[in-house]
Amino acid sequence: MSAAPTLDPGTHEPPDYLQVQSSAEFDELRRAHRSFAFPLTVAFILWYLGYVLLSSYAGGFMAIKVVGHLNVAFVLGIAQFVTTFLIAWWYSRHAAAKLDPKAEAIKSRLEGDA
Repeated sequence: MSAAPTLDPGTHEPPDYLQVQSSAEFDELRRAHRSFAFPLTVAFILWYLGYVLLSSYAGGFMAIKVVGHLNVAFVLGIAQFVTTFLIAWWYSRHAAAKLDPKAEAIKSRLEGDA
């Protein structure tokens, strides 16, 4: 059985989070996130609701055979999964390229000030 490590909180003051939140750097990070995430979220919700509405009210259209026994409903249903994974991949790339460097700069500044 090992003893829990002791954490020395040190003598430094905690960061002023309200000051960080009101900084231009943080505002830029928030804007970079929102300008990507919000439009993509709205687009995906509309795409999903479109699928649901088509499934509910356009049965004849959704029953059209595309290839063999595969119909439009099945193809659009699979497309829902594909777009979900594509959006996750795209967001991951966006975060790594645009958000993470900005967040790291803020974190470094906070840790340097502490």
